[in-house]
Amino acid sequence: QVQLVESGGGLVQAGGSLRVSCAVSGRTFSRYCMGWFRQAPGKEREFVSAIRWSGDSTYYADSVKGRFTISRNIVQNTVYLQMNSLKAEDTAVYYCAASSKAGLRYSSYEYDYWGQGTQVTVSS
Repeated sequence: QVQLVESGGGLVQAGGSLRVSCAVSGRTFSRYCMGWFRQAPGKEREFVSAIRWSGDSTYYADSVKGRFTISRNIVQNTVYLQMNSLKAEDTAVYYCAASSKAGLRYSSYEYDYWGQGTQVTVSS
């Protein structure tokens, strides 16, 4: 079992920055893929970014590429999503997820564990 707890969401103006965090605990996850997803009101949950726990590879959705950066801290067992140049359309609940499947995963169906989500609101 893996537990994921997100934090760091909030309200920010367009063009600003925000970092959300995901504290990871539970069973050994050295081979896991960690992902960030988001869901805006009335829309389906969408992939944002993923990183292998080894840190050797990352993947981004086109909509956030060049603005968002995913990283992880092995000592603190935490995954981060640094969000820069935020836009109103980035407003959503952001979810952290863990997949036990090999490689990078970008489909929500391939993730086994989910956090409760943290709200990010970007005002225009």
